[in-house]
Formats: sequence, C-alpha cells, structure tokens
Amino acid sequence: MNTTIIDGKSTAERVRNELRTAIEDLKQAGHTPGLAVVLVGEDPASRVYVNSKVKACEELGIYSQKWALPAQTSQEELLRLIDQLNRDERIHGILVQSPPPPHIDEAAVVLSIDPRKDVDGFHPVNVAKLVLEDSSGFVPCTPLGCMELLKQYGVSTQGKHAVIIGRSMIVGKPMAHLLMSKAANATVTIAHSRTHDLAGLCRTADILVAAVGRPGLVTAPFIKPGAVVLDVGINRVEDASRPRGYRIVGDVEFDSVAPLCSAITPVPGGVGPMTIAMLMANTVKACRQITARG
Repeated sequence: MNTTIIDGKSTAERVRNELRTAIEDLKQAGHTPGLAVVLVGEDPASRVYVNSKVKACEELGIYSQKWALPAQTSQEELLRLIDQLNRDERIHGILVQSPPPPHIDEAAVVLSIDPRKDVDGFHPVNVAKLVLEDSSGFVPCTPLGCMELLKQYGVSTQGKHAVIIGRSMIVGKPMAHLLMSKAANATVTIAHSRTHDLAGLCRTADILVAAVGRPGLVTAPFIKPGAVVLDVGINRVEDASRPRGYRIVGDVEFDSVAPLCSAITPVPGGVGPMTIAMLMANTVKACRQITARG
C-alpha cells in the first residue's frame, strides 16, 4: 500500500505562517497576544516543553512570561500568581505545565485560571463549551492539532468509524467530542486498557488514534487495511546506542503498522509539533476574544 506519512512539522509551520499574519493584524490594532507559562519544580521534560513554548512565542512575536518556580512552592503561592496573571492585561493565555509536584492540587489550579485565558482548554467552562460545540471555548491543544492534521491531509471523517485508545481529559475525551461533532460526523468508540479484544475493536477503525502512553502497543493486528493512524504517544525507551541513552517512540509500532495504512503520523515529527502550534493559535484566539470585549 502507498502510505502517506503525515508531516506534523510542515503542517505546524503552515499554521505558524497563518498566525504571523493574524498577530500582525492584532498589533496594528494595538494588541499584542500574551502567554504566561508557569513551571513548578525541576522536571527535565517539563523544562524542555516550557522552553519550547517560550521559543515559539519569541519566533511569532507573541509576548511571553516564563515563571519557573521551585518545587517547594506552596499551593497558596501558585494560586496567588495565577490570580495576578488573570488580572494582567498583557496576558491573554495562561498555561501551568503538567504535572506539578505531588503537593499541588492540579484540579484546583485549573479552576483558578480565568476560562477566557485557559488556552490549555482544561477548565470546566471550556470542557462544557466543547461538548456544546460552542466555538468560543478552547480545545486542548493536542486533539486540536490532530484535527488540523486530518484537515490538512484531506482525510474525511464524515461517517467514518474512529477508535480512540485512551480516555484522558487531555487527549482521549476531547478527541472523541471533536470527531463526533456535527462538523466531523464520525462514529466514535473510546477504548482503553480494560477493553475486551482491543486489537479486534481497533481493526474496525477507519481512523485510529493511539493516546495511551504505552510504547509499541498498536501492532499490525490492530490495523484495518487502509486506515488512518494518528500516534499521539511520546515515550522514552532505553537505547544504549543513542547518545542520550534513550529514543522517543510512539504508542504505535511504526515499522509493522505503516505499510498497512493509507496515512500515519510518525513519532517524533507527527502530532508533537502540532501541539505547540495549536497552543499559539489558542493564545491568538484568546487575545482576539478578550480585546474584542474591551
């Protein structure tokens, strides 16, 4: 089968180019989109993610604030900072990098963010807007990026059966709502670790989204010939041959699965680049909406 490799890097660059025009228009009107990124603790992976988000802001001309707080930061101190950012007119989007240290109540942190600035799309107000198909809300960046990839590569979702492996609030559940929306019109099944005959269920999928965080879970027997596969997984596996001692792989065993697919995202270079691009898009959207209200 002639398999299309879905290139997240080039698609993300197209999104960024569109955003550059939108950002310039906002600046001409006297508004510069602003994003605050808050990191609590010293987690190395989180630091990399935060730095990449700040770099993306710099490249696009988005005003950014980076708050790197020590691991011992109290819940009260963090909530005070978020309240400050909620009231800061230069800031249109607020992101608190997950996961925080164990003593931080992440749910309380999400609730404390002004929904108008919740560019991660995790606040209950934005979750409700997603379910209600209210376009003024914010959708979590990774599933939003998945939908953009399907659009850019001309993958029709109309009447298709989509199976999502994973039921998180970050990817699985919002992905399901996007695919079953009136705009997409897919028939959606959510699978997870306790799904009976997972491979058999996945073989019925026209579109398969793997978002469970288990390296190489999806193998050839999971795939319906001609299916489109979106691999959301980002997993580190030990590899002594690599300079860092590890390599990044997805939830899909790419080499055995790709020949069966009509289209598939690689890891790295597939869904990952889209997540940051859609965060930038959500920040621009927040700026538009907040400044329009005055």
